[in-house]
Amino acid sequence: VQVVESGGGSVRPGGSLRLSCVASESTDSRLCMAWFRQVPGKEREGLAAIDSDGTTHYAEPVKGRFTISRDNAKNTLYLQMNSLKPDDTAMYYCAARWWDGRLSLRADEHNYWGQGTQVTVSS
Repeated sequence: VQVVESGGGSVRPGGSLRLSCVASESTDSRLCMAWFRQVPGKEREGLAAIDSDGTTHYAEPVKGRFTISRDNAKNTLYLQMNSLKPDDTAMYYCAARWWDGRLSLRADEHNYWGQGTQVTVSS
């Protein structure tokens, strides 16, 4: 499975961005997908995950501000990010894993990763 992110960039605090991730496998298969982010010197942080039926799970720091969604017809995953803060500045990664009965935000449980897209929130 290959995944490729896009949509990063620079935005002012309070602004919005939408990230996209195209998967080489059909996203209506039993493929769970998730978004992570990482800043230098810190561990990769799980943000949001979604299964093939559209069930979602969010980490507390982004709950209510970020929305994960998927378009199975386009094999594409999205992350809508609103009310962005400087602390959201990071490299954002798309990841995938095969469904095993639960959603996960653990990086070590995901097998397939994109190359990352940079998000910078600054005034």
